[in-house]
Amino acid sequence: MGEFQDNKQLVRNYYEELDTATGSDINRVLMRYTSDDYFWRGMHPFYEQQGADAVAEIFWKPFRSSFRYMQRRMDVFMAGRNDIDGGRTEWVCSMGHLMGLFDKDWLGIPSTGKMGFLRYVEFNRIAAGKISETALFCDIISVMKQAGVEPLPVQTGAFFITPGPRTHDGLLYEPQDPAESARTLNLINRMIDDLVGSDLESPQDELADTWHDDMIWFGPAGIGATYTRERYQEQHQGPFSDGLDDIRFNGHICRFAEGRYGGFFGWSNLTMKPCGGFLGLPASNKDVHMRVVDIYRRDGGKLAENWIFIDLLYFLMQQGDDVLDRTRHILRR
Repeated sequence: MGEFQDNKQLVRNYYEELDTATGSDINRVLMRYTSDDYFWRGMHPFYEQQGADAVAEIFWKPFRSSFRYMQRRMDVFMAGRNDIDGGRTEWVCSMGHLMGLFDKDWLGIPSTGKMGFLRYVEFNRIAAGKISETALFCDIISVMKQAGVEPLPVQTGAFFITPGPRTHDGLLYEPQDPAESARTLNLINRMIDDLVGSDLESPQDELADTWHDDMIWFGPAGIGATYTRERYQEQHQGPFSDGLDDIRFNGHICRFAEGRYGGFFGWSNLTMKPCGGFLGLPASNKDVHMRVVDIYRRDGGKLAENWIFIDLLYFLMQQGDDVLDRTRHILRR
């Protein structure tokens, strides 16, 4: 029952040292906790990186320079075996916000001198007592909106600093009942099968099979959050299906559950053709890819809450809209 406790403690120790390190100590912490062949996936503009030093220089040191006195404020922490590869690999996932004083411009986003929150989710694969692979998704558009920059049309859902679970029980530091984990994973898999089998838009009766009436879908900035099944379909699922065509599911790299929580990420999960309107974009005959993370909380026999991360900057970049570069040019005028 406690088979993942060493992995959890490894990641907790890593976070404790990383979050207090500065300068070249960030490199040293990464090297201490990661394998020699460490592979890291990051959202646009970071992309795939190989090795601890590359990750420190590309992401952590610039971010920590901009967000001073950083705190990691976790809402979900869980571990498990990857259902995608038959349980061969073991993963630890954390989700929450990286908070600090936004005192220096980051990625061309103007600093505010105030508290800033970078919403994040991170999957770490553990092998032989080291972190051998990481996928880090973060909501850069949310930081832009906090700084008063509106790079996209008005979103269909609500924007706010995303809360954690309503039940405040997402930090699974202690061992969880494997039977509960299996129930959660089976429900997530059933929901995915329903969604993929219906071209990624489920009618209300199908949604009702796996989702509570008062479900909450915490989408990324640019799309926003929705509350209740009805508003989820109206404010996200409908616009998504109306603005995107020929949607194909590519599968996931990692999917697991622990206790009443679970989730997955893909690279990329979906391929599609924009048919006009989604995120204000015109129609295109070009195939574009979407990288997505979903984290879930199960309540009884249905899903109650869902936190979503999408690499929207990469999605837009494929269609010729470099949002960060466009923002830099606008702010220089």
